[in-house]
Formats: sequence, structure tokens, C-alpha cells
Amino acid sequence: MLLVAFLLATVLLTLSIAASPVEVHTSAITLPFAKRLSTEGGTIKLLERDQARATTLRARGGAIASGHLGRRASSIAVTNEAVSYIASVGVGSPATYYDLIVDTGSSNTWVGAGTPYKATSTSTNTGQPVSVIYGTGSFSGEEYTDTVILGSLTITKQSIGVASTSRGFSGVDGILGIGPEILTEGTLTNEPNTEIPTVTQNLYSQGKISSEVVGVFFAPTTSASSTNGELTFGGIDTSKYTGTLTYTSLTATSPACYYWGIDESIAYGSTTILSTTAGIVDTGTTLILIATNAYTKYKSLTGAVADSSTGLLRITTSQYNSLQNLDFNIGGVTYALTPNGQIWPRALNTYIGGSSSYVYLVVGDIGWNSGSGLDFINGQTFLERFYSVFDTSNSRVGFATTAYTAATTN
Repeated sequence: MLLVAFLLATVLLTLSIAASPVEVHTSAITLPFAKRLSTEGGTIKLLERDQARATTLRARGGAIASGHLGRRASSIAVTNEAVSYIASVGVGSPATYYDLIVDTGSSNTWVGAGTPYKATSTSTNTGQPVSVIYGTGSFSGEEYTDTVILGSLTITKQSIGVASTSRGFSGVDGILGIGPEILTEGTLTNEPNTEIPTVTQNLYSQGKISSEVVGVFFAPTTSASSTNGELTFGGIDTSKYTGTLTYTSLTATSPACYYWGIDESIAYGSTTILSTTAGIVDTGTTLILIATNAYTKYKSLTGAVADSSTGLLRITTSQYNSLQNLDFNIGGVTYALTPNGQIWPRALNTYIGGSSSYVYLVVGDIGWNSGSGLDFINGQTFLERFYSVFDTSNSRVGFATTAYTAATTN
């Protein structure tokens, strides 16, 4: 019997209108979300899934740069979304609520992978075919405009995709895309040069929020029954971080520049393993992926071995006790990922095909050497230790430590 596990229960959306803790001139909305871990189809292949996504992200960015977005892959490997952050989002009037993956690495919002789309009086079919390939899955269908509900705030005439077919999205209903608008270019089949305003842009243009800013908070967890994250649209929640929130400009290096791309260097202890280069910050990637040459250095320095069952690097308990910090230098500020932040939660080893006797590292090989223009992905396991802010208005990304930066829960 296949094991189906949920790391955190999907939660119904609740809303709090932030007052003093949120640094905006008008109200911001806070959208709680839950981490979900599913083993439909067998044990979770984290590295395989994340590498496939990375390959697609790099290719799509390259296609945007070259103007070849109309060229679609004829076939893709399909892997079910394994570790996702899920928000409950209403569509229509009266609203149907959908469990949508929160994704900073894509920008289309769509439904219908699980719960069928229900047309209401606010639904308009634009007649436009729409499709997106994600590397580990895809969807195709038709574009509608409809009312979208985030808590008590309502977006009118938001473009959404309504899936007629989807692959790789078992157990969820679709995606809430909060990446840059340019990532929607090429997704409307008959209008490949058209960009689709995102939910964040429409919240701003319709006067619901005062700035195009999204704050993202995750907390590391091994629990199976609690909500461990929130999105704040239109501001930042100062109660969710400690110290100083520091911003860095978006990178100008292609193809990372088409995403939430930044420049950073990485050091293990006192040894630099990745010189300053461009990569992206992505809620849709589980692991921290780094260029192959950096990964090789990290593997050697930690004494880890490649585990054939999980695909991840594996160390013993005694080696874990000797791990050093993995330091990310971003905009002149060092963000230290502690030894505990570098490992997969040991209570969840069996979900990834691992053994309770070992410790597995969450740093993986992206699949190519540095110099590609997208040499790292700071995924969920990085974001669970640092508060992040995605600021479209000022073309920047911000980070700060949290109460969980030095947590030892893993």
C-alpha cells in the first residue's frame, strides 16, 4: 500500500489585517500556508525533482533572453510535487477554494489539477489557450478572468488558467504564481508576446495594497499537524524576523535575471566553495542546489558520500557533529546556515527512502558548473531559516534572520 503523508495539514485561509507590525501605508494581508509532503507514487526523489525543475528554469530564462519562447519541449519527465507550500485561495463568486502551491519561480495562477474549476457569474472565458511547463509537470487549458479571494481582499478580473490537462500535480489544485510578470510571456498560445499581470500586480493596481511587496516566512518543522508559514502581500511582518532586514538588488545576469535572481558567494567554514555568481531564490525548489564544482568541494569538505537510495549526500552522526556553517554572502551580508540547517529532518528520513541511522544533507548538485548564469537555487530549506522579501517596486530581495535561524529541530 502506497504511503501518502502530509507533513502539515492544508489549512483554510484565515486573514489578519496587519497594523503596527507591517511596514506599509495601507493594509497588508497575511495569508497562512502549510507545508505538505506527499509520497504518492513511492518515496520522494527530492534531488531528481529539484534538478529537473532547475533545468527547466534555466532553459525558460534562456528562451526569454533569446526570444524563443514559442519553442516547447515535446516531452518531459513527470514527477509529482513532493514537498510544497500550500495556500487556500478562493476563485469565483460564490467562491470555490483551491489548494494552490505558492511558487516564486513561476507567475501564472491556475486551478483545476484536482478540484474542478466552477464557473460563476464573475467568470469570463477569454478564448485563449494557455500552457506552462514546469520541468516536473505541466498544465494546459484555457485562460479565464475571474474574482480571486485572498482572505477578505478581492481581486477582480484576475487572469487564471483553467486546466483541462495537468501532469505532476496529484493532491493539489494548481499554482499561485508570485514570480516576475515576464515569466508569463509565452504562456498564451495565440499571444506569445503578451505578459499576464500577476496577483501581486493586480492587488497593487486595484488599490488593495500600497506596494508590490511579498514577505515570505517559513519555519522548519517535523510536525505533521501545524501551519508553518505565511505570505504577507503589500508589506513585511516585523514580528517574523530578528535583527536587520537587508536588501540586495536583483541580478543583471541572464537567465537568473528573469526570476527572483541575486548574486551571492558561498563558503563552507573558512573555505569559499562558490565565488560570487548569479542564481535565484525559489519557494518551488525544496533543496539548496549549487553548481557542480561547488558541490564537489562541499562534498569533500564535509566528508559526505552520495547515497544511492535518496540521491542526497549522506553523513554519519559523528560527521554531523563536526559540520561547520555554510555561509551565504549576499549584498555584503553573511547569512550563516548552521549545521542543523544543512540537514533533512531526521524524523522524516523514511519519507525520502532514507535510513534512521544516517543524516542527509539538503545541499545538492544543480547539474552544471558555475558560469551558466544560474549557478544556485536557494530553495525551501534555505528560506525556512531566513525571512525573505520579494520587492517588485524596488527590484530587490531582502533577507533577515528569524527565531528559527539557529533552530536544532532537524
